[in-house]
Amino acid sequence: MLDLAIIGGGPAGLTAGLYATRGGLKDVVMYEKGMPGGQITLSSEVENYPGICEPVSGMELMECWPKQAMRFGLKHEMEEVKRVRRECDGSFTLELLSGKTESAKGVIVCTGSTPKRAGFEGEEEFLGRGISTCATCDGFFYKDKEVAVLGGGDTALEEALYLAKIASKVYLIHRRDTFRAAPSTVERVKNNPKIELILNATVKKAYGNEMGLEGIIIEQNGKEIDLKVPGLFVFVGMKVNNEVLKQEDGSFLCEVNEWGEVVVDLRMRTNVPGLFAAGDVRSDASKQVVCAAGDGATAAINAIEYIEKIGELKPC
Repeated sequence: MLDLAIIGGGPAGLTAGLYATRGGLKDVVMYEKGMPGGQITLSSEVENYPGICEPVSGMELMECWPKQAMRFGLKHEMEEVKRVRRECDGSFTLELLSGKTESAKGVIVCTGSTPKRAGFEGEEEFLGRGISTCATCDGFFYKDKEVAVLGGGDTALEEALYLAKIASKVYLIHRRDTFRAAPSTVERVKNNPKIELILNATVKKAYGNEMGLEGIIIEQNGKEIDLKVPGLFVFVGMKVNNEVLKQEDGSFLCEVNEWGEVVVDLRMRTNVPGLFAAGDVRSDASKQVVCAAGDGATAAINAIEYIEKIGELKPC
């Protein structure tokens, strides 16, 4: 039986593995079906991670993380976890997609969340090269430039307001003429002179060259608009990667909120003893690499305390 199983190999999972193994746990396995690194590896430039003097790509930022974590004994299994169950003795069973199972005294879920795609032509091609899903991460690269934001919810409008502090102009594109965001946020957007609303409109296509995005084609009331912007921020929702916690009866192993995010306390503990969550999969996550790493460290420190406290598990 493993001391600790970590599901997910992004910043939260890798940091959890580093702290867990360096903190004394012997049998710690991180399950990540691909190469470790997480969603940040898709970013073309990162300049807001502490200790980085010059901008680096997301791939460069994450390059040494797996090696550092594994130096202290973390093992990486290229397996996808299908489901986590809790047994009557308090241990956890991990059902792997390959058909195998593994048991662990504790589990940290670091599966993150995935921005939903809008589905227009060129979206995947220019993702990370002009198309972004994080204004806090990439907004500064468009200082004093014109950018566009796609979406009509709270996140889209809040990020448009954030970008308006940096960019020279923000075009807010929404498929309807009403917003799902809080009325106070809508009012602030409408009263901001740097934000121009393009309503009843959809993005049909993004275009550019090998250097990046040059513009987008918008369809509005049957007409096409060619909007020449170097940056497009897409906020059409997030998919929380919580599938591993879904049980056979459709319920969740632990408490989740209305958006499917895992509810944790300040120690990253769920309401199930021995089960922790860290990073973007948990409620109220800041969706930043440095915050995910902090979550992973916090979860691991408290997982060590839990595992040392329970000692050897007794059969049911």
